[in-house]
Amino acid sequence: MILEGTILTGRDFDAVEGRVVVEDGRIEAVEEASVDSDDIVLPAFVNAHTHIGDSIAKEAGEGLSLEELVAPPDGLKHRLLRQADRADLVAAMARSLSFMESSGTGAFVEFREGGVDGVEAIRDALSDSPLESVLLGRETTDAMELADGFGASGANDSEFGAERRATRRAGKLFGIHAGEVDSSDINPALDLDPDFLVHMVHAESLHLQRVADSEIPVVVCPRSNIVTDVGQPPVEELAERTTVALGTDNVMLNSPSMFREMEFTAKLYDLTAREVLRMATVNGAEIAGLDRGVVEPERPASLLVLDGDSDNLTGARNAVRAAVRRAGTADVKRVVHPE
Repeated sequence: MILEGTILTGRDFDAVEGRVVVEDGRIEAVEEASVDSDDIVLPAFVNAHTHIGDSIAKEAGEGLSLEELVAPPDGLKHRLLRQADRADLVAAMARSLSFMESSGTGAFVEFREGGVDGVEAIRDALSDSPLESVLLGRETTDAMELADGFGASGANDSEFGAERRATRRAGKLFGIHAGEVDSSDINPALDLDPDFLVHMVHAESLHLQRVADSEIPVVVCPRSNIVTDVGQPPVEELAERTTVALGTDNVMLNSPSMFREMEFTAKLYDLTAREVLRMATVNGAEIAGLDRGVVEPERPASLLVLDGDSDNLTGARNAVRAAVRRAGTADVKRVVHPE
């Protein structure tokens, strides 16, 4: 397979005119050359925080608070999940996964409700999907053992010490929500020494220093935080101190489009387009332990091809800014997945 156009290479997404040579699911070479193509080739996105089970309840619960919407065990989302027919739940998740793939996502990190049954349901939904998944079970250690790790709610709800010890023994990921509603659960979450934190909307100077000292990465979900009216995460301050990745959070509240998340983040914060694109690709991959997120030789071929001659992108002078701030699902020409 040969992909031609403007190639956004390496961690800095240097724009190179040429071609990407793919063989057996890996990038064999990135060659500079004069080519007759307006395509833009970049890494496929890594959505670092999702709740795909919410696909049965898109745009439900208008006017409810965050706790009323999603807090376990009796938030609206959890009640709807318990009431859902399993076949309907799997079908709805499969539709969201299909949309994610068509909008340039190559991998995602899922906090999966429902214990063992929840993990098994999303695996059924993934049966025909090319997406790479990192599934973090919730509610029980049995779910963690079946999945790729454990995805905890805020540390105010539970100490989660047993779950953290279990993930360490199993060599699996432990991620935890922190600082979404207020700052009270941030220090308890940090005390668990998690592999990553999610949200950190209400991080204060002490918490930022602890994050820097411990080098714990953070996944931010700015659109979700605005929708739930909890505030805006201090993304610039976090990015100065640790690795920051982007996630789209609950499908109930937001389309799982990394294009929308990137554009929103780039226009809300004082960040370069390159920084935002890293948050949507290689940073999420590194948090999840995935070998993807950059275009360079010997890497898996997880690639997104944008039509640079689309009505939306034609005339763009900066390929990185165009991909981050302007591009959308309609501009996707092809998504390439490793074999």
